[in-house]
Amino acid sequence: MNKSEFVDAVADKADVQKSDALKIVDSMTEVISDALKTKDQVTLVGFGTFLVSERAARKGRNPRTGEEIDIAASNVPRFKPGKALKDAIN
Repeated sequence: MNKSEFVDAVADKADVQKSDALKIVDSMTEVISDALKTKDQVTLVGFGTFLVSERAARKGRNPRTGEEIDIAASNVPRFKPGKALKDAIN
């Protein structure tokens, strides 16, 4: 399912116009992104938790040359599904 199909599904499920559903989906992703930028976590009870995980600096290898390279530390977004979501798909 891509974004436009997702927006269509939200519009049908919530019985709103597609333009309103697009605003809702865009706002939701923006709010989650803004929270993750400040390293907050967003918990949607029953669905899951969006959080930021820190990845330490490490050594890697260039697969083409085999040369060792330094990989910088970074922050990585993560999602931990909630129990209700896990139960819904199993």
